[in-house]
This record gives sequence, C-alpha cells and structure tokens, in this order.
Amino acid sequence: MSFHSGEIAVQTQAGKREEAQKLCSVISNLMKPAAQEFLPTQQLAVASTVDIHGQIWASLLTGEPGFIQVLNQQTLEICLQVSGSSIPTDPLYQNLHHNQNIGLLVIDLANRRRSRFNGKAELGTNRIKLHVQQTFFNCPKYIQTRHIEKAVTESREESETFINNALSKQNQLWITQADTFFIASFHPESGADASHRGGFPGFIQVINYRQLLFPDYAGNNMFQTLGNLLINPHAGLLFIDFSTGNILQITGRAKVIWDVERLNEFTGAERLVEFEIEQVLETTNSTPLRWRFGEYSPANPG
Repeated sequence: MSFHSGEIAVQTQAGKREEAQKLCSVISNLMKPAAQEFLPTQQLAVASTVDIHGQIWASLLTGEPGFIQVLNQQTLEICLQVSGSSIPTDPLYQNLHHNQNIGLLVIDLANRRRSRFNGKAELGTNRIKLHVQQTFFNCPKYIQTRHIEKAVTESREESETFINNALSKQNQLWITQADTFFIASFHPESGADASHRGGFPGFIQVINYRQLLFPDYAGNNMFQTLGNLLINPHAGLLFIDFSTGNILQITGRAKVIWDVERLNEFTGAERLVEFEIEQVLETTNSTPLRWRFGEYSPANPG
C-alpha cells in the first residue's frame, strides 16, 4: 500500500516520512484473523460518509455483539436493524446512495482496541456491506476506558434531532467537557476515513459558536486524517454523550496549523486543527447503549 500526496506532505513536514514508509506493510486490503475475531464481538463503530454537497459526516453505529459480521477476508456486513444508525435524520444511508465511499472505525473502549476499515459500501435492506480496500489496527493511545452498561430499552424515549448552523451554549459546554470525539475525512482517490481523538477534558477549545480548535498529538506517523484534510478540508466530527446516548454531529472545514507559538497553548500538541462549523445535528437517544467511565488514557498529555 502507498500513501497519497497529502499524507506524504504532512509526513514530510512533521519529519516522519521514513517512519511512515516503514508502516506501509501494516495496511492491507485483507482482514487478518485478529480483525475477523475482533469484529463480531464489538458494539460500537463510527462511519465516515460524503453527502451530495461534498460535506463529510461522522455517524454512530451501535448494536449487540454480532451486528458487525465478517463475510470473508474482504467483506464485512453491518446490520442496521439493531443499530443506532436507523435514525431517519442521520445522513449515513442517504449519503451512501449518492457516494459509495465509507470509512469505518470499530472501537472497543473497555480494552482500548480499535481497527479501521476503508472501502466501498453496498446497500441492502437494513444492511451495509463494506468491501474493504484498506484495513489496519490502531494503537491504544488516547482512548479513555469506558464500559457498556445494560442497554436502555423499555424506558428509552424516541430519538429527536435538532438541526442548526452553529453551536448552542449547551453544545459548547458539552464540547469543552468532552474527552473523546471522532473525526471523519475524505480523499477523492483514497476514499473515506474515520478516526478517534482523545485527551483530558478541555483539550478542545470552543473559540466561538462556529469555530473549534483542538490539538493533534503524536500518533502512528501515517497522518491519514491530516493528509486527507490537506487535500480536502471538508470534515465531520462526532461527539457522544456516553451517559445519555445523545450525539452531536458537526460538518465543516478543517485547517491544519503548524504555528509554534500557537502550539504552546496546548500541552503535548504537535499540530493544531482549526474547525469551521457549517452545520450541526444534535440527536437525543441516538443509541440504547450507555457507558460507565473507567479511567483516562495514560498517554493523554498534561
């Protein structure tokens, strides 16, 4: 596997080009036995898709163990019938009708394990088949442990979505208290990608109701997200309220900042990402799952 021009440019500017090149062998178009064993036991995933206007969205997918199945080494299937993604207002399904590119991050918060899958989607009735073009496991850095509690079913209220073009004061408070979020990006040739970001609460700054600023910490040196953003600034963010099942989906444009003076505002930051908000979807009771906080990642700076 090779990197695209955006990834190579970021790797070069970060001084990590040689390290990144050594990791090419990690990326495969076949799911290895570890991934095949991992997927059917998982209950949380985040999908990256592109809408008809070119905006990028990150969507939450949840279900009972087995809602993600491995069909063969290059194909997995997501059952939406038992997933939190069946919310009518979620752009996921509509986006895939328009653009088959999909990125999937499957994450086990309790054990700090995560695996990424990028490829093409084939839609069925309440199902998505993902034909894998790239897959690999990520390191456990910056994942706060959380444990799934008993799903809320009988007392669960219907989902409701609120659409805005800016953050409400409640949204801003939510983000400033967050220790985890997910970012979706897209490259016209390499496809869609979904990635995890974590840190101590406060690691994301709300500049105003339409602008966010957050650090980019040391990672795997492949810079797939930042490389995508260099070529295509459109991106999507997903925030999950793990105690209520509410989610915040934000789409907008991202810009990578290398200014050393600005980096000093964030402990451990090697770069910053400035995010301009274009649209916000806030959905209550997006998933029946609830999570109990465990502990912060020992890798979190500061």
